[in-house]
Amino acid sequence: MKLANFQQILVEALVAIRANKLRSVLTTLGIVIGVLTVIAMQTFIEGLNKNVDRELSVIGGNTFYVQKYPAMTLDPSEYRNRKNITMDEAEAIEERAMLVSLVAPEDFKLGSVIRYGRKKTNPDIFLLGGTEAWHLTNGFFVQEGRFLSTVDLRYRRQVVVLGLDIVEKLFPFQKAVDKEVLIDGRRFTAIGVFEEKGNFFGQNRDNLALIPITTFEKIYGEKRSIGIAVKASEPELLQEAMDEVTGIMRVERGIPPGESNDFEVLTKDSLMETWNNLTNIVFSVAIGICLISLLVGGIGVMNIMLVSVTERTREIGIRKSVGAKQRDILMQFLVEAIIICEIGGFIGVLLGLGLAKVISGFTSLPAAVPIWSIFLGLGFVSVVGIFFGIYPAAKAARLHPIGALRYE
Repeated sequence: MKLANFQQILVEALVAIRANKLRSVLTTLGIVIGVLTVIAMQTFIEGLNKNVDRELSVIGGNTFYVQKYPAMTLDPSEYRNRKNITMDEAEAIEERAMLVSLVAPEDFKLGSVIRYGRKKTNPDIFLLGGTEAWHLTNGFFVQEGRFLSTVDLRYRRQVVVLGLDIVEKLFPFQKAVDKEVLIDGRRFTAIGVFEEKGNFFGQNRDNLALIPITTFEKIYGEKRSIGIAVKASEPELLQEAMDEVTGIMRVERGIPPGESNDFEVLTKDSLMETWNNLTNIVFSVAIGICLISLLVGGIGVMNIMLVSVTERTREIGIRKSVGAKQRDILMQFLVEAIIICEIGGFIGVLLGLGLAKVISGFTSLPAAVPIWSIFLGLGFVSVVGIFFGIYPAAKAARLHPIGALRYE
């Protein structure tokens, strides 16, 4: 087809769409929703991925975790029969592992209450038991006072490092360090205050309190499964260190050769991979919703194009009588269907970009809009325009000129 003919077809299609602006806009609603779904969901997922990657970056490339349960599981009940991970196992790793530089066991409890005088927190404090190395594996550092010491752990001292939100609630006009607070009714001395960390997936990380893990076990019992953060001596020795720790754990837990581990060993990369697998499932569901919206929109486009063919039957007859070929009529209506879909696609892209800005403004997530998702959305609508526009266009192209001229 010559360029001049195509330009003429394009102009005629735009004129036809302009003549029925409201109808054309209403026809594109399904297309708009479909493209908006793709852009919005991928923006949300990409922002979450960047946020998770930034938060996991504090772990470092040579740190891994040993724990009872997988990072994410839809059915945790299948792992409940596993033996708990104990402090004895953490001590065995610290004593026998040659390729690690740091071993930091930890335990936690949700729903604690902290009091100071007449003030108290809500029963939602995240109480942690950790060691003097806990901050090196979790990226929490003290802005006031000091962190836990070896002496605190050895003598099971009742000392605590408080999150910033707890301090602001209990000590709005005074220093928290050296003050005595009650944690679940037990007296502790505040020795430090954490730097502000903000929220992560809706969890307030300034609403935590850290006590020595030995004190934690003394109060809340030792028959609990702990987690163990392990740092390889060098990043390039990470895999060897993981294999070494896995061997020590298997010996300590009495796992016979050939049987699977009854514990998990997780790295930053494995945690990120698990997260990506989860978000891929979410994105697949979003694509399904998008396809349904595009299907509805495509049916609307086909319907409106069939109506348009009926309304313009005499016009088609006149064009054929003066020499227009079947392919010219076919291309005119097909291009018109594609343009209608592309208009809906561009509106969906603009709304998706706007929604990304809104999400970024009201949350900590970056407005990360992948360029490929825009092309994906516009590519989808082009296919929809061709698929659902080909039948009305072919019907128009097959009309007999004399019958079309007689049509009322």
